[in-house]
Amino acid sequence: QAQLVESGGGLVQPGGSLRLSCAASGFTFSSYAMSWYRQAPGKERELVVSSGGEFPTRYADSVKGRFTISRDNAKNTVYLQMNSLKPEDTAVYYCKASRFPTEVWGQGTQVTVSS
Repeated sequence: QAQLVESGGGLVQPGGSLRLSCAASGFTFSSYAMSWYRQAPGKERELVVSSGGEFPTRYADSVKGRFTISRDNAKNTVYLQMNSLKPEDTAVYYCKASRFPTEVWGQGTQVTVSS
């Protein structure tokens, strides 16, 4: 059974950093494009970054220069390094694996940026 499990969320002060992890199991991780999304309270889920597949890595304008996606195919894990965090980055962060027509979503991890 395909599964994604996020971890690494928490409470951080503005200007701080967090690294999210997303561990995959039950499918051939290396052949899937990976993405991170987030959903803030009262807002729609939005794309943060996508990487892999036939398209180049692309970041949302709001996180360019602050967030970095990386993956370790040997560990079946994708990471999201988040630096210079702002209160508006507060959201539930989800990872997604995609390979047409299949999509796999994780359950999400909460990130709260507050002093």
